[in-house]
Amino acid sequence: MAKQVFQVHGVDRHEQPIWRRRLSRDRWLKAVQEVAEPGCEIGMEACGGAHHWARQLQAMGYRVKLIAPQFVKP
Repeated sequence: MAKQVFQVHGVDRHEQPIWRRRLSRDRWLKAVQEVAEPGCEIGMEACGGAHHWARQLQAMGYRVKLIAPQFVKP
């Protein structure tokens, strides 16, 4: 994840893309809340700030999984 811009990719339960956005750091959490209900699973690339964002998302009721960078596809 970039420090100022996040590339967000949403899929449904059949892994079909339903949402793709490039969001600024101050906008991305609110955007996720608008499209994903609490309890949804969110996967994130494991990086320096990923644990911070994972805790933020978990506090909002999301299930978060961190993915090793070598397994993340653009």
